[in-house]
Amino acid sequence: MYNLLIADDDYEIRNGLCKYFPWDVVGFHVVGSVENGKEALEFIKRHEVDVILCDIKMPIMSGIDLASELSSLNSKVNIIFFSAYKDFLYAQKALENGVRRYILKSTNYQELIQAFTNIKEELDQQLLSSTKQGQDFSKKIIGTIKEYVEVNYRDATLEDLARLVHMNPDYLSKFFKKNAGMLFSEYLMQIRMENAAQFLGDIQYKTYEISDKIGYSNSFNFTRAFKNYFGMTPRDFRNQKSSDNERLENSFE
Repeated sequence: MYNLLIADDDYEIRNGLCKYFPWDVVGFHVVGSVENGKEALEFIKRHEVDVILCDIKMPIMSGIDLASELSSLNSKVNIIFFSAYKDFLYAQKALENGVRRYILKSTNYQELIQAFTNIKEELDQQLLSSTKQGQDFSKKIIGTIKEYVEVNYRDATLEDLARLVHMNPDYLSKFFKKNAGMLFSEYLMQIRMENAAQFLGDIQYKTYEISDKIGYSNSFNFTRAFKNYFGMTPRDFRNQKSSDNERLENSFE
């Protein structure tokens, strides 16, 4: 359902549209009705509105002036003019101010149904496109973060990444959890531990050297973190990996 505001200074038309037109059938919910453009503007500032069905000639602030004001505010509200005036000048001004439709009040019931069915389809497409763009943006940000961490895992911090992707650290933390399915600290730990395991396969590196290479200044903290992650100490992991390699070599002899 999309939120619809109706603005018309004619009470009978306004009341009839609100009460007797089957908006729910075409995917809309009337959230309010007002008498002029000024009231409409104030309502939009306080409430979530997707579409406004608006008369052109209204006291205090006309529909044209309302459309111009919303355009200057970069409002995302879709404006539909509903007017008794079939005038090219009105239609031209409507288009200049981003008005989506110009519907005549002489339009019959079925034509109005069809018009708002079409508007609903357009809004659905906009929403789908916006959602896809948001998903693409999220994937790009997460990809950037992961690429950075894979290279800079030794010194990577959430603050560094927040500066990299131009986000607040607290927001980035929540963003990463939502889109990556784990905390940033968990991902950083995973990358560090996977690299530590690779280094342990090379006997030239001592445990304290591996500890420093992956970002732990204290080898005791590294040993504890490694054991929590793999269920064994770095020494036991290296011994097991060495034994596994020996068995693999013997199997080919």
